[in-house]
Amino acid sequence: MTDRLAGKVALVTGGARGQGAAESELFAAEGAIVILADVLDEEGERTAGSIEGAEYQHLDVSSEEEWDTVVGGIVSRHGRFDVLVNNAGILKTGRLINVTRADWDRTLAVNETGVFLGMRAAGRAMIAAGNGGSIVNTSSVGGMEGMFGSMAYGATKWAVRGMTKSAAKELARYNIRVNSIHPGMIDTEMLTQTGIDDRERAIKRVPLQRIGVPMDIARTALFLATDASSYCTGQEFVVDGGVHG
Repeated sequence: MTDRLAGKVALVTGGARGQGAAESELFAAEGAIVILADVLDEEGERTAGSIEGAEYQHLDVSSEEEWDTVVGGIVSRHGRFDVLVNNAGILKTGRLINVTRADWDRTLAVNETGVFLGMRAAGRAMIAAGNGGSIVNTSSVGGMEGMFGSMAYGATKWAVRGMTKSAAKELARYNIRVNSIHPGMIDTEMLTQTGIDDRERAIKRVPLQRIGVPMDIARTALFLATDASSYCTGQEFVVDGGVHG
């Protein structure tokens, strides 16, 4: 590794497993102090314990109070806050006519409000520190096209696109960059939730002829977290093996 994040402090939400765990692992390997946050406390503690120098913090991203506590604690302990990866998300499947209000509200609370609260808390901390920073929001290819059977999830991922672009405009003057990643089929627990039962058939839709792995997303997040992407803000990075090429 090349220590591309040496001296940086990074918070990764939804870090207990999947993409968030891969991002935490890669960021730490590149020299960052990584705070891994989730509501899956037992799994999160275990993941953090397997990554040298990583910390675990409980964080319900839909809670304004918990965001303030976690970000405030990071700044207090480390004196700076450089990178936020808004990775936490949930998927509630269901066709339009069957979606319950409870599932709709919970999906928006985590996937949309959680991203807003994270950007706001991180933006305030980064502005106060005066060191600039990078915010990476996880959207989805489901935020670029209609999704069959995932009405609430799709709505939130479209919203992340718009929030990312607005935040990028507002925070650019402080040298804080905001970009979004749009994963396609990635081999995580969430992929199983989509109900794909014929992976071979699904792979045939992918020009690169494979389902992605969490590290594919982590490497993109790393690029956006480092100075290698210093002239990128308000942009959408699709990582789907070429489906939407």
